Amino acid sequence: MSKRDYYDVLGVSKGASESELKKAYRKKAMELHPDRNKDDPDAETRFKEVNEAYDILKDPEKRAAYDRFGHAAFEGGNGAAGPHGGFGGHPGGDFSSAFSDVFEDLFGDFMGGGRGGGNRAMRGSDLRYNLRISLEEAYSGMQKTIRVQSSVACESCHGTGAEGGSEPTTCPTCSGMGKVRAQQGFFTVERTCPTCGGRGQIINNPCKTCGGSGRQQKERTLSVNIPPGVETGTRIRLAGEGEAGMRGGPPGDLYIFIEVRDHPIFEREGQNLFCRVPISMTTAALGGEVEVPTIDGGRARVKIPAGSQSGRQMRLRGKGMPALHGGHHGDMYIELAVETPVNLTARQKELLREFEKLSKDNNPKASNFFSKVKTFWDGMKG
Repeated sequence: MSKRDYYDVLGVSKGASESELKKAYRKKAMELHPDRNKDDPDAETRFKEVNEAYDILKDPEKRAAYDRFGHAAFEGGNGAAGPHGGFGGHPGGDFSSAFSDVFEDLFGDFMGGGRGGGNRAMRGSDLRYNLRISLEEAYSGMQKTIRVQSSVACESCHGTGAEGGSEPTTCPTCSGMGKVRAQQGFFTVERTCPTCGGRGQIINNPCKTCGGSGRQQKERTLSVNIPPGVETGTRIRLAGEGEAGMRGGPPGDLYIFIEVRDHPIFEREGQNLFCRVPISMTTAALGGEVEVPTIDGGRARVKIPAGSQSGRQMRLRGKGMPALHGGHHGDMYIELAVETPVNLTARQKELLREFEKLSKDNNPKASNFFSKVKTFWDGMKG
């Protein structure tokens, strides 16, 4: 029985484009797949016919030969059709291989695979660098020089991995695909080529500098611009400063993660700063002034109201941290801590006892508290 025209098998015209061929093939393959036509004894034959037609027409050289000579171009086993009219010279055709082709064409692009995927350029890995800075540096911003150890393109072979300007050769095991197929019953399973490791190429004369990897470790000095207002967890991206790519792929990025060290005087909450200032008992009682530092290196005089208690806060507007992307500054909060004197002399103790006798009516919070305590105890007795 004479063979049908391949274009008729796929239902396309002779001038069909590559995308039209692929679309028609997918539609026919799904429509005629034997698993979907178990009651049709001719489904497998027609399914193989579709695969045979597409296998010829998707290849530009085979298609040109077919357009000129028809089926005669592949008689004698020189093409996809063998002398018996099947795949690769087998009368019934390699059905499992055909099924693998369907799966690869349908899902290969989605899964990031596809034919010849081993030769694709690979982007280099991203790198992380942890940078610790002081609170003062976070306030003002700075230019920081860092040293990064990473893979860069080999200078001797320019990233090819081959010595003396020689070129890598196509892997004979996988024919440059980077994958090999193994028959497992009904299915054909693809694995990474063991010879070339999925690269699709073999370097016969490896570069002596990089050992054929195309990359070498090198310490680089980079300048990083730290903007004012950064805080712990801020991430700065340096595009293209990561690991070198493979097989001509682009480099990755370098991410600088900021960690702001604790400060001995200031505590930070967002854009606001807090400073705990100890004051004497007499200053808290009588009032006065105290000089406090600011994060920009300046000084500020703060007036302490008479009768101030521990924990009282006073705000200095605009003396906090700047916003990361510009704009206003936060505030600085002064928190008072009334300090109890220690190591008193006999005379000081005597004066404090005398002061305590004279100041029983000057401690309203204490009087109120002990009044509540007395009421509580009386209630418990009742």
